[in-house]
Amino acid sequence: MTPKQVVSRIDSTGQTIVDGPDSIRPGTCAIIFDDGGNILLEQRSDNGFWGLPGGGVEVGESVEQAVKREVMEETALLVEVKRLVGVYSDPLQYNISSYPSGDIVQWVTMVFECVHIDGELRISHESTDIGYFDINHLPKNTLLSHSIRISDAMKFTSSPFIR
Repeated sequence: MTPKQVVSRIDSTGQTIVDGPDSIRPGTCAIIFDDGGNILLEQRSDNGFWGLPGGGVEVGESVEQAVKREVMEETALLVEVKRLVGVYSDPLQYNISSYPSGDIVQWVTMVFECVHIDGELRISHESTDIGYFDINHLPKNTLLSHSIRISDAMKFTSSPFIR
């Protein structure tokens, strides 16, 4: 039997992890702009970092249903999907999350640009703050993977990114 190779990687917060991830999960994130072109971010209650609204796809739902549900749960906004920005899965590009429980997850995340249809913005139990930010002045503690996704969304290409 060959000894397990130790590979260190950087998670979405910049923390070095070794021997992870433990699992792989499908997820979604939403890029939501306000009328001034600012982007919606929430400060996560589990790690204090800022990121896009989103989360895991549940059994029995589509990725479109998942992104709409996650946005509603985390922001109270009703959205419609406008376009697919990209699919992000490379563990070497910060698509790994470490959780307080000790779980380390590699995400395969579909990122959608969404349009706000209805609802008033509010904080959920998953966040400590929420708001729109100028894309050139994001909070310093924005998740590394989400910074890449935001940059890609600003390129407005006709084809989605695969990273």
